[in-house]
This record gives sequence, C-alpha cells and structure tokens, in this order.
Amino acid sequence: MTLEIPQVFKYHIFTCSTKRPAGHPRGSCMERGAQPLWERLSQKLDAKQLPGVSMTMTGCLSFCQAGPLMVVYPEGIWYHPEKPEDIDEIIQSHFIEGNPVERLIIVPQR
Repeated sequence: MTLEIPQVFKYHIFTCSTKRPAGHPRGSCMERGAQPLWERLSQKLDAKQLPGVSMTMTGCLSFCQAGPLMVVYPEGIWYHPEKPEDIDEIIQSHFIEGNPVERLIIVPQR
C-alpha cells in the first residue's frame, strides 16, 4: 500500500534544547553553546519569513557528544553549527538556495 501524505513543511528543523547539570557524563547541547545559536536561528527565520520552513526545539537528540545538534527534515541532514556565522550559512545555502552546507554536516555515531 502506498500512502500519499502531503508535505507540511519544505524544511522542518529540530534543535536540541537539552540542558543537563554541569559535569554530567553525557553533557548536553545547551552546555555546549546551543542557546545563542538557536536564538539566532529563530530570529533569522522570523525575520526572513521563509515559506515552508519551521523550527521546533526538542529534547535530547541522542548524540550528546556531538552537540550542539540540529536535524533538518525531510532530508534527515544533521548539522553541528559552532558559531553564529554557521547559522547564517545554513539559512542562506540550505533553506534559501537548497544546497546543504557540507562542511557542517555530521553523521552521528552512538
């Protein structure tokens, strides 16, 4: 059976907002500097009002050692942005031009 399910968003971005206590063995994306990156992402997306692009803050994405992490669907591309300029590049290249930013893509390992 083939289901025909309409695509709600062109890009749906999930960002990890997990914050564990300092010294926790797994660490967390927020402990690794995610907060200002996600704030920038949210502000830039709001300002650009890109149709079909949505951001959702999530809990743990399970690859804590690689954080901060975001995953973009429908492609399932995992990004590890480290600085504000990385967010700008992802927005421009991936969400506006349709070209994923290869240098920021990671393949999470358990």
